[in-house]
Amino acid sequence: MVYDKIAEYRRTHTAAVDTMGCERLGDAAANPKNFRFQTLLALMLSSRTKDEVTADAIKKLNQLGEISAKSVLEMDGELLGQCISKVGFHQSKRGFIQRSAKICVEQYDGDIPDNVEDLIKLPGVGPKMAYLTMQCAWFKNTGIGVDIHVHRITNRLGWVKTTAPEDTRVALEDWLPQEYWRGINPLLVGFGQIMCKGVKPKCSECPVSQWCPSAQLKKSFVNK
Repeated sequence: MVYDKIAEYRRTHTAAVDTMGCERLGDAAANPKNFRFQTLLALMLSSRTKDEVTADAIKKLNQLGEISAKSVLEMDGELLGQCISKVGFHQSKRGFIQRSAKICVEQYDGDIPDNVEDLIKLPGVGPKMAYLTMQCAWFKNTGIGVDIHVHRITNRLGWVKTTAPEDTRVALEDWLPQEYWRGINPLLVGFGQIMCKGVKPKCSECPVSQWCPSAQLKKSFVNK
């Protein structure tokens, strides 16, 4: 019921992830290998970064020509740094991206790995990015991509009781039907962006507050 209520709300409330999320930033008309690398690149840039900032960085890179592992590998490091300078931890990410592009060119003929195990071997790529890459680049539903929004909201709702995103993924996959694995990330990310925020969630406006343990606890404190 709660999942359906959130889905109903999200159908009429657009969030940044719906128009500028990583699955929207790869060029579907590009060479398939390049599309997959672009999707991975967007995910690498997105960590601890607002969708609007990630989208702007990808836009700047696109202005230099079609993004590919080869083009990124051959790009001047300073220029790459300038294009992604607004994203979080941009200096570390520049190194991760350059090294990952090198691996993709040398070991995968310009493509990206097609499984989670090899994706997480790439510098700067963790489980969340790997599972989302499988969904958005390879269109394979192998696991749930759990970011800070999914981790926060599922704990607030009492769906899981975990302290780390990877533990949340395992706990969710244990009971959530696989058909929901792909959709839960953009659903809850958007809900987190506009309603169930990390700081000052809008519990009084929330369509599922009556079923949310966190909201009810907050309400009880306010009423004391």
